[in-house]
Amino acid sequence: MARKRDEIEEEILEDEFLDDDKSTGEQSEEWMNEEEFEGQLAVDVYQTKDDIVVKAPIAGVKPEDIDVAISEDVVTIRGDRKEQEVVEKDNFYVQECFWGSFSRSVILPTSTVAEKAEASLKDGVLSIRIPKVVPEDKVKKIKVKPAA
Repeated sequence: MARKRDEIEEEILEDEFLDDDKSTGEQSEEWMNEEEFEGQLAVDVYQTKDDIVVKAPIAGVKPEDIDVAISEDVVTIRGDRKEQEVVEKDNFYVQECFWGSFSRSVILPTSTVAEKAEASLKDGVLSIRIPKVVPEDKVKKIKVKPAA
């Protein structure tokens, strides 16, 4: 016989592994505080001959709601996925979609030229192309002058 959703949730919340204070057995529900929780993106990072490419599925987010920050070796993607309608929690059968703020920082495998990076959003997929630093650009040769 199928158990009710509330019974299953209560059993999960009673799990001793979720207890914050083992001595009292009291549970903290701070981990479920939606205001403090920030979702994380799944990303693919790969290289071409000239670029490092970062791709992330970000369906349901407008380009103006996405912020991409790039340094020489780190890319940070932040955004906000807004719910289109409010549904009472008790009316859900399954709720797997994440709504709210999200972010992801990725350490790049090589040095890049952040100033020349480009980002686009097509069909719900964010694509960021960042040119690699050309090895000869990293080393600057200087001429040695005789001392006076």
